[in-house]
Amino acid sequence: MPIQARLQYRRAALTAAGSLQNSFGSPVGAGAIERSIFGFIWKYSKRDQLVLLAVTATLFPLLYLTLELPKRIINDAIGASSEIVDVWGYSLSQTTFLVILCFAFLAAVLAHGLMKMRINTMKGVLSERMLRRFRYQLINRALLFPQPYFERVSQGELVSMITAESEPMGGLMGDAISQPVLQAGQMLTILSFLFLQSVWFGLAAVALIPLQAWLIPRLQRQINLLNKRRIQEVRVLAAQIGENAAGAATLRQNGGWRHRRALISDQLSRLFSIRFEIYQKKFFMKFINNFISQLTPFLFYLVGGLLVLQGSVSLGALVAALAAYKDLSSPWKELLTYYNQTQDMSLRWEVVIERFAPSGMLNETLFEGEPDSRPHLNSPIELEQVSVRDLDGNQVLDDLNLTFPAGKTIGIAAPSEEDRRALADLLTREILPSSGRVEIGGVNLSSLHQAVVAARIGHATSRPVMFQGTVGGNVMMPMQLRPLTAPPEDADHLETLRAGNSPDPFRATWLDPSLAGFETAEQLRDWWLKLIDGLGSGPILFQRGAELGFDPEKHPDLAAKLIELRPLVQDAVKKAGLESQALIFDRMTYNAALPVAENLLFAVPRVQVTQELLARQTVFLGQLRELGLDETLVGLTRDVIEMLRQIFGLDGTDHPLFRKLGLEAATYEAAVDLVEKTRETGASGLDDDQLASLLAVPFVISAEQIGPAFSEELKNRILELRHSHSDKLMERLNDVFEPLDPATFAPGLTVMENALFGKVSQIGGARSDEVRKVIADVLTENGARPLVVELIYDIPVALGGQNLPAALAEPLAFTRATIKKPDILILENALASYGMDTQVAVFRNLRELLPDATIIYLNEQFKNPGAFDMFVEIRQGRVVSDQVPSDVEGDSAASADLTRKLRALEQTPLFSGLDRRQLRLLAFGARWYEAKAGEVVFLKDDQPTDGAYMIIDGEAGLYLPQPPEEDRLVTRVGSGTLVGELGLIRKEPRALSMVAETDLTCLRIGEEEFLAVVENDAATAFKLLQVIAGYVSR
Repeated sequence: MPIQARLQYRRAALTAAGSLQNSFGSPVGAGAIERSIFGFIWKYSKRDQLVLLAVTATLFPLLYLTLELPKRIINDAIGASSEIVDVWGYSLSQTTFLVILCFAFLAAVLAHGLMKMRINTMKGVLSERMLRRFRYQLINRALLFPQPYFERVSQGELVSMITAESEPMGGLMGDAISQPVLQAGQMLTILSFLFLQSVWFGLAAVALIPLQAWLIPRLQRQINLLNKRRIQEVRVLAAQIGENAAGAATLRQNGGWRHRRALISDQLSRLFSIRFEIYQKKFFMKFINNFISQLTPFLFYLVGGLLVLQGSVSLGALVAALAAYKDLSSPWKELLTYYNQTQDMSLRWEVVIERFAPSGMLNETLFEGEPDSRPHLNSPIELEQVSVRDLDGNQVLDDLNLTFPAGKTIGIAAPSEEDRRALADLLTREILPSSGRVEIGGVNLSSLHQAVVAARIGHATSRPVMFQGTVGGNVMMPMQLRPLTAPPEDADHLETLRAGNSPDPFRATWLDPSLAGFETAEQLRDWWLKLIDGLGSGPILFQRGAELGFDPEKHPDLAAKLIELRPLVQDAVKKAGLESQALIFDRMTYNAALPVAENLLFAVPRVQVTQELLARQTVFLGQLRELGLDETLVGLTRDVIEMLRQIFGLDGTDHPLFRKLGLEAATYEAAVDLVEKTRETGASGLDDDQLASLLAVPFVISAEQIGPAFSEELKNRILELRHSHSDKLMERLNDVFEPLDPATFAPGLTVMENALFGKVSQIGGARSDEVRKVIADVLTENGARPLVVELIYDIPVALGGQNLPAALAEPLAFTRATIKKPDILILENALASYGMDTQVAVFRNLRELLPDATIIYLNEQFKNPGAFDMFVEIRQGRVVSDQVPSDVEGDSAASADLTRKLRALEQTPLFSGLDRRQLRLLAFGARWYEAKAGEVVFLKDDQPTDGAYMIIDGEAGLYLPQPPEEDRLVTRVGSGTLVGELGLIRKEPRALSMVAETDLTCLRIGEEEFLAVVENDAATAFKLLQVIAGYVSR
């Protein structure tokens, strides 16, 4: 279907989906989540709650029947005065009437149970549906958080709130209305029955309920307070245990263990006392509750018995009343539980909602639906008096007035990472200005639909975020703004809409090449390859792709190409004299790079060989025993395990060298335990599972990895068995192994191994690298390079992109920002791991690939600012200019002084890149110091307790005293120089004297404040190391 037609079909489908959504309730749209959990429940489940309420009401007649029928059975059937009973004009025998009443009672009980089951199922479904809606809303709101908010709240906290803390709320969402109505209705039904039997029965049943309602919660409250105390004391005990574990050696060495044990005993004693008090109150409460509960039956027996004796009440009525009262306590307890649950869940709701409602959230309406159009943003970018504040209200960007011309290359140098990030977030609308506005072509950036921002503005950083999935899924994310196919008309999708979740189907066609001006996915893939080449990342990605295996059905052209190039690759390797490092597969020779099983079968595995896989091949294991190979291989395993045990021990399985062997830690540990057994019994004493555990070692590790322990005799033995029995063995293993054939593709091998039809030696060092280069050159010269690079598209990405090195993750994030051909491209310290020459070449290629884009580079500094069409320097949130910024009007004297200190410190090279919060703390602790010309600031051998001196204005001399001669001038220092920091770091007396050469203005930075900055800010510590290195070099 053509793209335009698919889009029209999709719009129609969305319209229909919107109508369906409206029939079930409002979709997740603009506006805050309800402040009350009951407001949320009523808004989104009013219809379902009323239906559930109506169904619940049907229980009460059935419940009444289950109470009334036993009385009728006793009084009217069993206690009938004659054998013939008259019922509604019909004459029935006493026995027949008894049977009818009993079956009626059974039917009432069954109907009551079935209806109760149905109600509970409805409540469960409603609970899960509402919980699903709530979680979706929380996740949706998290996507709208301002970027700085994620630095304040941890991911773990958000995850816990969405999953664990919201879980118990689901139960209340289903029980909100039906549960109190059900339990109260059951109580009223039972009480009505009791009052109908006798007013005294009803009064006896309710007489003590007020006492329980008043007394039990108060006792429970006392127990809750004791439990809180117990938790606090347990935390104290936990801290003491932690201290003991950390300081056990100190306690032993200093004789403190007895005092410490007494301390622990005292803490345990407090816990015991609290527990004892809890037990006393808890079981006293139970005693009181049970006693009160049993007082009512006492009254029933006493008063009811007297009434029966007097003939006021029948015996059946008394028996039925006792049975009814027994059922009365359950709904009463459920009501008390419901009350406690509502209080707990309401408090929990407020905590969660408060966390998910930060200030500065993005406008949710800009994320819903589709924009009317996606205008291009190829106009000048104007920042008009733009200021940005952080979540604490501190200034980050201050009154920026800039105009970036369209289609030009702009360089912005900002030493502070906080400034660079704030500016990038501002231009991508991740944060909104606290004052001023950002306009593109006269349109306020804050009013654009997010789909326009996502399609027209690209952003790449040196710290890319990669999502779990595949490389292709991450790179093509900008091309998947909306589904192109209609949602399925099935029950799952209808339930999704009913739960207020996204109406967009996940299993649909999302890739839209038209967003970048292409017609087909193949054209889009070619554009991605061009971007890769332009970044200079082609060789890196090609090398990574050459190390991958792939499915020939998905990449048939590459599979055919590799088979075609095998003769050329082998010939090139021979001409280079690298035959000994290129271990080509030959049926007549043993290949040292292949494990035992692959050599024996002359085949490669289709799947990973594990102990479980081998254990299932019982026929194959039996054949090994018949051929006598089991003893040989077990002996080999014993030698290998002994060698590995000497190297890695029993706990070294997490070492990179061990992981490189490809041997699972569990397999190794199991083999270590079994090796000792084989010394006595050999392979004959092993069952199939144990044999498989041992064989997993030589079946995974090759002769190259094993080394001398793998003898030539064993190799020859395996070759003999290959020639005589491999075909027979393969009959049972065709689904596990693929035979090696020079004319067919081998799925178990990598691209490079398939091209060579062999393995590259792992012990060849530089010569092996030469083999790989020769293979790569042949593939490139014969046009296979693009086919190989395409394999990168299918590489799995772990959670957070942890399996991707920076050399791979950075270019992928770069291409993700450029794949959509953005009008504005923001590169925030992008490709930081690349060399400067490479970066320059990439930027030149980028301009050729995106000739009309406005490209903005954000870096700490630039060596050649003249290379940009426009260059801006920003320091501490302000554009650098000759004009000295004035103090803000209305500032207090303290604020004005702090601002002055900040501006003084931020002009110094050492502290210019300091984090804004750290700089503010440093300025707060600093004190002004002024000295007249000739005045001594400090003398040699003085203690450095007064701190370090940052010279703001003037000049000072550093002198080395040489009595009785005059002090020798070592150096003069001026504005921006920090003096005395070495004494603070090394905690040594001053090495030189400092004297003011001119009138001197300094900021004196205290020892504690200075060391706190050095310990907490890596960039400042690194700059300080550079300064110290300069001292050493001089």
